[in-house]
Amino acid sequence: MAVKKQKKKGGARRSKAGAGKFRKAKWGLIAGLVVLGLFYLLQTRSDSFSSGEYLYIRSGSAYEQVEEALLEQGFIHNAERFRKRAGQSGYAQHVLPGKYRIRKGMREREILDMLQSGRQEAVQFVVKKLRTRDELIRLVGTQLEADTLVLRQLLSDSIYLARYALNAHTAMCAVMPGTYTFFWNSDAETVFKKIARQYVAFWTKERKAKASKMGLNPQEAIVLASIVEEESNKSTDKPKIASVYLNRIRAGMKLQADPTAKFAYGDFMIRRIKGEHIAVNSPYNTYKVAGLPPGPICTPSRNSIEAVLNAPKTNYIYFCAREDFSGYHNFAATWQQHNANARKYHAALKKRGIR
Repeated sequence: MAVKKQKKKGGARRSKAGAGKFRKAKWGLIAGLVVLGLFYLLQTRSDSFSSGEYLYIRSGSAYEQVEEALLEQGFIHNAERFRKRAGQSGYAQHVLPGKYRIRKGMREREILDMLQSGRQEAVQFVVKKLRTRDELIRLVGTQLEADTLVLRQLLSDSIYLARYALNAHTAMCAVMPGTYTFFWNSDAETVFKKIARQYVAFWTKERKAKASKMGLNPQEAIVLASIVEEESNKSTDKPKIASVYLNRIRAGMKLQADPTAKFAYGDFMIRRIKGEHIAVNSPYNTYKVAGLPPGPICTPSRNSIEAVLNAPKTNYIYFCAREDFSGYHNFAATWQQHNANARKYHAALKKRGIR
């Protein structure tokens, strides 16, 4: 009996050992599958960036250029597999330009679907205060694919601009501060058309009537508003400043607006206008020429345009910055009163050591 019991125990040990080997093999297989799964995910997901990046595809790009960019930026890891899918889907033969956002964790198949459908990210093109055409052209060049040389030509083409009642000098009148939505691959004409559309919409019959009542057309109103914009950022002062310049125009006086001398001189950092600045020969220097300059000296805000259109009737001919440096102005109807205001301001400048 004792011998039989010993045999039974030995068999049990062998059975347990076999079960242990099986369990080890099973968990080894599972671990192997997990590793293979992780490897697959790493090969098909885009994990080389943190919170989302953009792929820019220029108009006329070939598939090979797209593939190269995807690899360089770490958006795909297996070029051969992606190329095969792109060929099977037809994308390799029909690349769509644009700005595409590839979010963290997107699979290669998702990336391909997005590129093939052309689901690109819109660009919020924000225009604040610009002073020159060159500034607009640079802004477009940094945010959109549009050919800046073509845009420069459009902004100088009086025949093209005539459809908007503009010319080479007044072209920037169409550029109103605000946010414009574009696709990144928009061309130059599409960009200008959309900007000009907001300009046309702004000039309602009511606003045109107000401008006409002031003796101005829409372009002249914007030119005057651009001067007002540069003179002050105080909403309560802007209509009174507009009234000063309107009174000067009606009286046949030169505007003698410091911002126009600064624009003509080409240095927008000047803090105090001196003789050398007002001596510049330019149609934009209202110390030299009578009436309004031929075009705007900046892109004025709607607030400044409305200040011109709703300027009050005053007898003001002069204005001068207040001596408290608050940003507000003292207004005067006579030369004597203006001189008194100017003396106080210049004394305050001298006290602060501003020359």
